[in-house]
Amino acid sequence: MRLASARIITADIKPMVDFYRTAADMDLIQYTEDFAELRTETAVLAIGSIRTLQLFGGGHIATPGTNRAVIIEFQVDDVDAHYNRLAGFLGEQVVQVPTTMPWGNRSLLFRDPDGNLVNFFTPLTGKQ
Repeated sequence: MRLASARIITADIKPMVDFYRTAADMDLIQYTEDFAELRTETAVLAIGSIRTLQLFGGGHIATPGTNRAVIIEFQVDDVDAHYNRLAGFLGEQVVQVPTTMPWGNRSLLFRDPDGNLVNFFTPLTGKQ
């Protein structure tokens, strides 16, 4: 078994696609007006509108903008460089500026337009 992707369900897909395009500095593949994917080397972050829920049994199965338990994490080469690139774009959505964590990662934590937590981190193992 392998984890293939994580999917965010959103009420407004365009701001989410634009946000992740800028934050990741990568193009997303927009298959339809209701579904897009950010494909990295190791995993996929999918973004689907609430209309896609009808295909899974109805809109009641997920509520956009209510995540309070999951952090979407991206390993990056230089978290401080990403912070410098994104600080103005993220503005008040920054939860934690780049900080070295006790387990050896340097981490930048921020929120996407739906309030989901996003972590950009760089492992510092052997560099401390």
